[in-house]
Amino acid sequence: MSTGYTVLVLCTGNSARSILGEVLINELGGDDIRAVSAGSHPTGRVNPGAIAKLKQEGHDVDGLESKSWDRFSGNDASPIDLVITVCDNAAGESCPIWNGAPVTVHWGIPDPAIDGDFDSAYRRLRQRIEAMLALPFKELSGEELSAALAEVHQSAGRSA
Repeated sequence: MSTGYTVLVLCTGNSARSILGEVLINELGGDDIRAVSAGSHPTGRVNPGAIAKLKQEGHDVDGLESKSWDRFSGNDASPIDLVITVCDNAAGESCPIWNGAPVTVHWGIPDPAIDGDFDSAYRRLRQRIEAMLALPFKELSGEELSAALAEVHQSAGRSA
């Protein structure tokens, strides 16, 4: 991936799964990738369970916030290269127009804010993100990347 590659991780509330994804991508992706997260209907706060899990795993939680996807859409927004939806509700919603004509993929992960299983959500997201980061992004067309990311989700689901 080239420097400046931006990933938007979406969920409805932007309080748990999308926050976990944002942190994991930013910490595992190094300087080649930047992740942000947002929600269609943000709760306005990061779930305490997500914060606790991230701290338990040694991640920095400073500055995390629940925010609206409106921040990343519109003519003045920075371009997005990849959009990952992590909840079924967000995947089914009509999304705003993102600058950059991003590749999109859906990685449905059960909501730890509902079932309390932050360990499983973290493990599932980390597995997918590690596989995603191993892909040769620069060599793949948008269609190829989309297919590869869908396969990452399917493969991780078989081994989870």
